[in-house]
Amino acid sequence: MFESRRSALRGLLRAAEVEVDALLVTDLVNIRYLTGFTGSNAALLVHVGGDAASRFCTDGRYRAHAAAQVPELETVIDRASAMALAGSAGGWQVGRLGFESDAVTVDAHAAMADAAGAVELHRMPGLVQRLRAVKDDAEIAVLLAACAAADAALADLLAAGGLRPGRTEREVALDLEIRMREHGATGPAFETIVAAGAHSAVPHHSPTGAELRTGDLVKMDFGALVDGYHSDMTRTVVLGPAAAWQRELHELVAAAQAAGRAALRPGTAVSDVDGAARRVVEQAGRGAEFVHGLGHGVGLQIHEAPALARTGTGALAAGMVVTVEPGVYLEGQGGVRIEDTLVVRDGEPSLLTRTTRELVEV
Repeated sequence: MFESRRSALRGLLRAAEVEVDALLVTDLVNIRYLTGFTGSNAALLVHVGGDAASRFCTDGRYRAHAAAQVPELETVIDRASAMALAGSAGGWQVGRLGFESDAVTVDAHAAMADAAGAVELHRMPGLVQRLRAVKDDAEIAVLLAACAAADAALADLLAAGGLRPGRTEREVALDLEIRMREHGATGPAFETIVAAGAHSAVPHHSPTGAELRTGDLVKMDFGALVDGYHSDMTRTVVLGPAAAWQRELHELVAAAQAAGRAALRPGTAVSDVDGAARRVVEQAGRGAEFVHGLGHGVGLQIHEAPALARTGTGALAAGMVVTVEPGVYLEGQGGVRIEDTLVVRDGEPSLLTRTTRELVEV
């Protein structure tokens, strides 16, 4: 699997406008994608000539990790991993070396240039991220497991009466996170959002000691981390019978979300997917209260390409895993967001999050 990913990266290097002999990968997420390495210090030189000419570098703390996780590449042990590979690149038949300019500071670039000596450095941002945007079957299987852990945690929370007046937002958030761990997660995918009452109108509210009250909208945005991959889901429920305005708001967001899901087709511009959902909200006179993009890619990072937004660029491709999460927020009153994680397919997209999107009255 990792050999295949490095081979695909070589294809991008050969097709790039700037001709290089190798790419120095320093972003740890990209290194994990290309090798499976999970340590906190590493660099990877991917040579266009193949794995035999490529090198992996980490420090002595991770010697055993490297042997177990990256056995197919020659490993260099050096604390200054990026500098070590840049400094030795000339001896590995590298005259022109690409580097991840989007992951390197100005000072690190200067040090890298000093270490590289006669080897020319060339900016080559975003190549690995382009590969990561389309998930393979193994990645989708792990993402499905992460989504299942979140689905199960919410089902358990509801069945146990975990959403009730008197509990605080923080207590509910911690409860969800513990239950996700019980269903196989290594932890939450990001800071869990639990927002009750007027707080539900704040898109990224951080849980507080505020108590849930009868009649509150309760917005929960959360996800599970499994084998390095993130899930993402939002559901908004009501404590007790829903008021007419709460039901109307939920129905509007549900309609916008359905339109966004239906627009997920290979070849569709990401801005058009956002537009399909946003038009539903705008036609209801609530466009100004939908204040963020429609969604984003998920994978080894909780937010990654593509961005489903009015300002997003590019088009969808089969195998991309994205969220669709419209929201409408009435300041000082309450808000609703409904979010699913889906796989773009030829034809209908595949849902990875399975919790009902119907309005739940707890």
